[in-house]
Amino acid sequence: MQLGNEGKKQSDFKETFWSSRETSVKVTAPVNTTTPILRVGLAGLGTVGASVWHRLASQKDLLRQRAGTEIRVDQVAVRRADRAKEVGVPEKLVTADWRKLTANPDLDVIVELIGGTKDAFDLIRQALENGKHVITANKALLAERGEELFQIALKHQRHLLFEASVAGGIPVIRALREGLVANRIVSIHGIINGTCNYILTRMNEAGLEFKDALAEAKLKGYAEADDSLDVDGHDTAHKTAVLAALAYGFWVPSGKLYTEGLRAVEKQDILYARKLGYGLKLLAIIKTDSDGAVEVRVHPTLIPQSHVLASVSGVFNAVLVRGDVVGDTLYYGRGAGGDPTASAVLSDLAQIAAHFPQEQKTRCVGHEALHSRLKTMDEIVSRYYLRLLVVDRPGVLADVARVLASHQIGISSVIQPEAQVGETTPLVLMLHDAAESQFRAAVREIAQIGAVKAPPVHLRVEDFE
Repeated sequence: MQLGNEGKKQSDFKETFWSSRETSVKVTAPVNTTTPILRVGLAGLGTVGASVWHRLASQKDLLRQRAGTEIRVDQVAVRRADRAKEVGVPEKLVTADWRKLTANPDLDVIVELIGGTKDAFDLIRQALENGKHVITANKALLAERGEELFQIALKHQRHLLFEASVAGGIPVIRALREGLVANRIVSIHGIINGTCNYILTRMNEAGLEFKDALAEAKLKGYAEADDSLDVDGHDTAHKTAVLAALAYGFWVPSGKLYTEGLRAVEKQDILYARKLGYGLKLLAIIKTDSDGAVEVRVHPTLIPQSHVLASVSGVFNAVLVRGDVVGDTLYYGRGAGGDPTASAVLSDLAQIAAHFPQEQKTRCVGHEALHSRLKTMDEIVSRYYLRLLVVDRPGVLADVARVLASHQIGISSVIQPEAQVGETTPLVLMLHDAAESQFRAAVREIAQIGAVKAPPVHLRVEDFE
């Protein structure tokens, strides 16, 4: 589409408004009786969908002022008519069939908030093929079939935006795509699941065991009845795959993203970690080395108590991005919930509206990979926390140290509570850097020592050096 004179006036005004919005000078928009209208189809009226509907109404004037375009929902797809009535959607806008949205020639954008991967994929594909832009919060779908969807978006020259898919209302997607565009991304470390962060916070602050902290999270509505998506790390892994694609231009193949959840975490390890000066977080880790090889992993991780990420508590999220030019940048806020996620959806709508009706070439994730190689877990190098249950007798520590030394692994510190000779006692060791393959081989050998009376427990350590 071409911008006419009126459209150009709008474009000029938008530039003036945004360059002046932080000053005390009041900018008055020129009178324009032909304000463009961005017509939206909204699929799904769950917690986020309902918030999008309400916030588009409450922020209508602000969005029109800042984008120079009116954003209007013209059709809503929801399975239950009573849900639409409950949210306050006029009956004339409601359909039970999302296909009517993708087939509607008057809609410019489809907002997909139905979740899942099958219908959501078909909805997004059909919308793009029918010439509509798409906004989604569906990190599971992007992690599973994102590369395919972005190829479709590129073919049809449509936007596929997904700010709400990672860290809720925190604008980390836009920061990676735009704010840090002049940087090569060195690393990303993220606390990006509020449920898990709440559980670990309560285990640390209140001394709860995992099962009790999880029960409390469910009681407060922070965890679902089926907690596996969050607690087993899958939600974090989906978001990590999206961030890795943004940072390095390729999608981690299904099953290749190492994922470890919280079920094996014990209170005593959090207590010992604290004595050693560390806190425990479920961390998304994405980083590259000097050869361009990329590691992408999700697991419970010890981080120094002095580091800023260690202070992120409760249901809050934070993402630390290190660029080769800017250095470290931190993005912090609420990572879930109706309003924070709706804020991200509205941000994507405003981005499209700001250029509407002028079309722009879409920028696709994963279209031009940076020729990076994905590291296997055996290749990653880390420091380790190791807890053993051993019989307190002379020579046990020497036996353990001998095995570690045979695998070129050094010991940096040791904690062993006092016990009577012959009793079992924890032996906690902090180890120097080692390749994962070396460490696992050493642990298997240590487990065979006669004085070791339970399977070894270990956690990886991240020092952000």
